[in-house]
Amino acid sequence: MDTMTLTTGGTGTAPMPVGAADSRPQTTPPPARAGRPGRIRRLWRGADADPGWARPALLGLLLVTLVLYTWNLTASGYANSFYSAAVQAGSDSWKAFFYGSSDAANSITVDKPPASLWVMALSVRLLGLSSFAILLPQALMGVATVGVVYTTVKRQFGAVAGLIAGVVLALTPVAALMFTFNNPDALLTLLMALGAWATIKAIEQASPKWMMIVGVFIGLGFLTKTLQVLLVVPFFGLAYLIAAPTTLRKRIVHSLLAVGAMVLSAGWWVAIVELVPASARPYIGGSQTNSFLELTFGYNGLGRLSGDETGSVGGGGGGATGGGMWGSTGLFRMFSSSVGDQISWLIPSALILLAAGLWLRGRRPRTDLRRAAYLVWGGWLVVTMLVFSFMAGIFHEYYTVALAPAIGALVGMGAVEVWQRRSSAVATIALAAATAAAATWSFILLSRTTAYGDWLRISVLAIGMAAALLILATRWMHARSVPVVLAAALIAGLAGPGAYAVSTTAQGHSGSIVTAGPAGSSRGPGGGGGFRGGTPPQLPGQTGTNGTTQQGGPQTGGAGGGMGGLLDASTPSTAVVSALSANADHYTWVAAAIGSQTAAGLQLGTQLPVMAIGGFNGSDPSPTLAQFQQYVTNGQIHYFASAGRGFGNQNGGSSASSEISSWVQDNFTPVTIDGSTFYDLTQPVQ
Repeated sequence: MDTMTLTTGGTGTAPMPVGAADSRPQTTPPPARAGRPGRIRRLWRGADADPGWARPALLGLLLVTLVLYTWNLTASGYANSFYSAAVQAGSDSWKAFFYGSSDAANSITVDKPPASLWVMALSVRLLGLSSFAILLPQALMGVATVGVVYTTVKRQFGAVAGLIAGVVLALTPVAALMFTFNNPDALLTLLMALGAWATIKAIEQASPKWMMIVGVFIGLGFLTKTLQVLLVVPFFGLAYLIAAPTTLRKRIVHSLLAVGAMVLSAGWWVAIVELVPASARPYIGGSQTNSFLELTFGYNGLGRLSGDETGSVGGGGGGATGGGMWGSTGLFRMFSSSVGDQISWLIPSALILLAAGLWLRGRRPRTDLRRAAYLVWGGWLVVTMLVFSFMAGIFHEYYTVALAPAIGALVGMGAVEVWQRRSSAVATIALAAATAAAATWSFILLSRTTAYGDWLRISVLAIGMAAALLILATRWMHARSVPVVLAAALIAGLAGPGAYAVSTTAQGHSGSIVTAGPAGSSRGPGGGGGFRGGTPPQLPGQTGTNGTTQQGGPQTGGAGGGMGGLLDASTPSTAVVSALSANADHYTWVAAAIGSQTAAGLQLGTQLPVMAIGGFNGSDPSPTLAQFQQYVTNGQIHYFASAGRGFGNQNGGSSASSEISSWVQDNFTPVTIDGSTFYDLTQPVQ
């Protein structure tokens, strides 16, 4: 890696628009067969202005990322059964597909908009229901995100910066987790990265078209995970308002067009959901008033910041540094024992390089494209990290995957920037400090687990500190020694997260709360389940995390298959599947269960509609007792699964699920099917 290689492509000027060289009209197109070798060569070679190694290196990175994310993909089974059940429903019913319903009979939706479900449901429609069909799109989104970040960074900083950015992203532990899991965060992260790519293009060209494309990506992000996508918007807009090479008036107008595109690309679905009569669509899961707007601004919106989430599992973080069931909030939350090993490996280095990059570009013209890139990615990182650090409501470690593209971009951009400006003391010191910070923090994070023994953390610290010291002396070193020092710096920064990423993909993960890392970490094997931010809430009658009694009846296990709980679903036994599937065409729902995870396990086992009473937490008023009684009178539900869990009216949620459970137990006779307790709703007590 010589000086010429590191400076290639880093002029900071707008490149020629794609396709400009081929814009001349051709009266006689070449035969397809003759042109094929040229296309293949261009695919392998890349743009003429790129160094010869750049495209092969990118293709190698994408291939390795694909292998990492898919080689053990099906080990997670249905992963988060809550979403897998909705995918199954959407693959069976176009109405369920459109609304994101939990079941094909459309009783209730999941507590998110459906965009991520659409992608997985289409895959299942094409390939059939399986773990592979559900999770393959997620892995491909991971590869695509790496490619988008590479392409965006390369535009202004060159191929080396793009490759570093892509490698950092691919090896971030929480990215390796979420791009092999079926939560909405995979699609959300890809759409935010595409938004950053389009923003940079818009700034280069002062283009209203590209700003509207930014708005479309953000709008689709809203249809993936509602308000979280808006965290990247402020600095996307600010970077354009500052750096686009056109008048202030046009910059403002273009930004307003982007806002309009965002509203339209998300608002069409929201308008349909809000305008369609409630009787003609499923209940909006996660809301108390059957309103997607309430879900957006309440449970999934401002409630996440304040901790006031009606119907949720409980209180939040309790202020700036207070503790709560979701962990302590505060400025250093991203570095805490429960979050740090997921995402924070290179955050100190990214912040150092961001500050150095902005300092070194400080006196450049307003339209400086590199400074604009720092604003886009740096604003993304800082704003999102601060919100995650201080949000008092529901917070899961895997949310932090939203930081990974920004961290990767800033490390790649900043490392190349300071190396190219190494004649400046600020630049040299910044690169040495970033290297030392990465090695030191990796040593600390690796000290929190015994999975790798002492050799890895000690090696990382020794190599990293040695590289940091040698970076300060590179101007006096032989030219052949410099690439070795730079390679050592990269190894020290990537060895820790890389080990965690490999450990993450080597094992399966299931449930609603999953974390990355080795099986020997503090989270336990697979990182699946558990409340690392505090102890799990105790349900009415529940004696522990896997207690033997709970709301609605006993929790059973063994071969009969316990019917799951709030955070994960169990696989029903063959006997249970056979009983529920008998005469299934006579019923709208073959069973009903309190809580979405319990219902999801039964539904995935039978591939038939199962009603999730009360939605995810069992705290939504869907259905009400009167509605449920009418369904039973109409003969629409066959069984009631007694083992379902729910929070009922905790934190202001509805008590309908408790009322339904009590009514069923008082009026129907329990039956045991292979160790699991059900109530046959066609057989009332005589």
